[in-house]
Amino acid sequence: MNVFFYNIFLLLFKAATQLASLFDGKAKKWVNGRKDIFKKLQETIPQNEKIIWVHCASLGEFEQGRPVIEKLRSLDTGHRILLTFFSPSGYEVQKNYSGADWVFYLPADGASNARRFLEIVNPQLVIFVKYEFWYYYLKKIKYREIPLLLVSALFRPDMSFFKWYGGLQRKMLSRFDHLFVQTEESKKLIARIGLEGICSVSGDTRFDRVIGIAEKFEPIPSIEKFIGSSKVVVAGSTWNEDEELLQKAFGSISDTSLKLIIAPHEITEAHLDDLKKLFPNAILYSQLTTGPWHLTPETRHLIIDNIGMLSRLYNYGSITYVGGGLKPMGVHNVLEAAVYGKPVIVGPFYKKYVEARELVDDGGALVVKNEIELANVITNLLNNAHGCYDKASNASKKYVGRNKGATERISLYIQEKRLLTS
Repeated sequence: MNVFFYNIFLLLFKAATQLASLFDGKAKKWVNGRKDIFKKLQETIPQNEKIIWVHCASLGEFEQGRPVIEKLRSLDTGHRILLTFFSPSGYEVQKNYSGADWVFYLPADGASNARRFLEIVNPQLVIFVKYEFWYYYLKKIKYREIPLLLVSALFRPDMSFFKWYGGLQRKMLSRFDHLFVQTEESKKLIARIGLEGICSVSGDTRFDRVIGIAEKFEPIPSIEKFIGSSKVVVAGSTWNEDEELLQKAFGSISDTSLKLIIAPHEITEAHLDDLKKLFPNAILYSQLTTGPWHLTPETRHLIIDNIGMLSRLYNYGSITYVGGGLKPMGVHNVLEAAVYGKPVIVGPFYKKYVEARELVDDGGALVVKNEIELANVITNLLNNAHGCYDKASNASKKYVGRNKGATERISLYIQEKRLLTS
């Protein structure tokens, strides 16, 4: 792709998003969130501030950028932090994030937009997280000689950077002052295109994030009341396919005292209604907390109908199940469960994610394809057959522990290079 075709892409993307906003809620938020964006930026951000600008595509990238933001905040250098998002799924959830001084949508890429944005913000350091490459922003940042870092990046051989037609993408990568990649494989790919001099393996900052959550764990009394003395499976980020699998598997498990907590990926009214049909005796978390509600032996299923609890919920699981692995898009974040030293169960679509592959290889995660396999795995784990529960638990805990430290490596680079020294 060259710049001409990139500009065509930007025009088509804008037109398609405007059209989609007429009938799609997410696209509407994308468009509305950028209305009068430069006026809002000018009115909100004072001049002559020392600013670190951190950009994330969406919510997943934010979880990787968050440890870096909080580490930089702890350095107490007097800098203020601007956090931007490309996607509504990130902005709408984190628009009130207290770790940043300001949270905005990133204006659409383009020569004039990038210039205006940088004139208003005038950052002293720019950090992009994992996957986000906008040609004009990167170009203008480089021209203004602002230090530019990419953190928690992950590259695959099939990406355009490594294809004959990826010249523009390679040029974008060369704009960065340093590329912090997650794996040695990514570093080798970067070396293939001649950028090994600005690349180092830092690891994945999500390990630091989940470790921090676990270390600061806050109990949830209502969950403890629901569980009582029972064993429980905590299923997080589930889709319809996961929930149907769980319903069938639980129907064949002989231990009728076993409880199930489901935290679905989507908590729309329609999805919650579908869950209630699958689990007619289930109680919603909102019902559990507003009361009065009397738990009975038949109350074995709890449906979480809010956002933000999942990372703590996994701590209560005797066994954890991470959803998404029954669909080609792949399994969700397994680290949130593994950090507590719990066996993790996933579906067969997990191989596109390094941490999921490695956790399976280490024995901390077990793969199931259908309800029979799921019921058997849960039963064997609960019975600790041949020590399988202990082995999986220990493997999960050790895997997360030995992969911590990415945030500290990035922070040390910033300090050693004196990137925040005016």
